Amino acid sequence: MATINQLHTKPAKRYDEFDPAQDGNKNTEFADLIIDGNSLYQKLKKYDMVPSLGWGSADHQRLIIDYFLMKQPHEYLYYRYPILVCPWCGDEECGFISVKIDREADVVIWKDFKLEPDNKRIPIGPFYFEWENYKSVINGTLGAAGEAL
Repeated sequence: MATINQLHTKPAKRYDEFDPAQDGNKNTEFADLIIDGNSLYQKLKKYDMVPSLGWGSADHQRLIIDYFLMKQPHEYLYYRYPILVCPWCGDEECGFISVKIDREADVVIWKDFKLEPDNKRIPIGPFYFEWENYKSVINGTLGAAGEAL
């Protein structure tokens, strides 16, 4: 039996208050995914992408939530989902990091992280989450970075 990881989110920004890199850049706000006390955004920051949850239009946020709750497959990735995206527009054509999401009984599994469109494996995970907690955390990201556009 795999160890169950703890998932929660917190509102975050791409740049901190004193970061000179924020000048002239979009300082996107998003729902940071915290796994066992560690920020997924910070862990993957070198790719200059932000989590896909908690920002964008309300319709887009609901679509991303539905993906992460496996209510529907992604239109061309099927059961892989964009977990980190372009901080400017969130568009997958700009490149993104995808994750394979499976559910086995009451456990959700995130595995096989890849930098897209290069299909380059990123060596993190897998992560295992208890379904009820996972569902609550993912649903709670709607509007997490402020009011949906």
